[in-house]
Amino acid sequence: MLSPPDTEAQWRQLSDYWYHSWNFPHVIGAIDGKHIACKAPANTGSDYLNYKGFFSVILLAVVSSDYMFLWIDVSGKGSSSDAHIYNESEFKEGLQNNDIAGFPEPDPLPADTQDVPYFLVGDDAFGLRTYMMKPYANRDMTREQRIFNYRLSRARRVFENSFGILANRFQVLLTTMMHEADTVRLVVKACILLHNLMRTRYPVMQNRLVDWERPDGALVNGDWREGRNLEDTRPDRVPGPNRDARLAKAQMNLIMQWCNSPAGRVPWQDDMLLPH
Repeated sequence: MLSPPDTEAQWRQLSDYWYHSWNFPHVIGAIDGKHIACKAPANTGSDYLNYKGFFSVILLAVVSSDYMFLWIDVSGKGSSSDAHIYNESEFKEGLQNNDIAGFPEPDPLPADTQDVPYFLVGDDAFGLRTYMMKPYANRDMTREQRIFNYRLSRARRVFENSFGILANRFQVLLTTMMHEADTVRLVVKACILLHNLMRTRYPVMQNRLVDWERPDGALVNGDWREGRNLEDTRPDRVPGPNRDARLAKAQMNLIMQWCNSPAGRVPWQDDMLLPH
């Protein structure tokens, strides 16, 4: 109940669901991390003490467009960051080396001709890569870049909603667990496996909790935002090789252009921009 696709058809179906649900092409998952509070583990110093001032383990996860968890890493200690955990993971290594089973080869965006790789969507904590798209830096942006950021953040919203469903269903995750850190990790894994099982068998259960959009694109907050939520992790930034970043920036610009073209635009996107 917790494994990424392993065939090209499955990966492409995953991406198709993202596109049809959230109008953002070639996405295979949204990635982010959350702190799970725990007691201070013995003899660990400040390893588990996070920047918010409490002890925690970090849950780093990739979710699908329908709020399922595809991949998780709960090895992180509270003082770590998403980017550090991700950069040390086998999943990132697989993306970087292009050796994930069945991962699709680049192909054109809808109604376009230039090949584009498939990718995760993340926030500014992650390094920009062809397999990791994130927002433009929030300074001196053009209107087209702001449109891209809106479209990407709309796709990324799935992540927060996935955690909203998870935490509302298993509220032990919102407490400070008085177990050893490894036991906390087992509890987190069990909650996620049960969450995926429930999403598989009862896919619309708890959908009232998630954000939804009116036909004009206006966001209506889901019920999960009214209660307690898991704390975000520290937004550290980890630089990477210049060549990889240059290729990714070119890809980012290409998707930005697509989002602003007749082939890729959505009718309400201009109305969603805040006054600049």
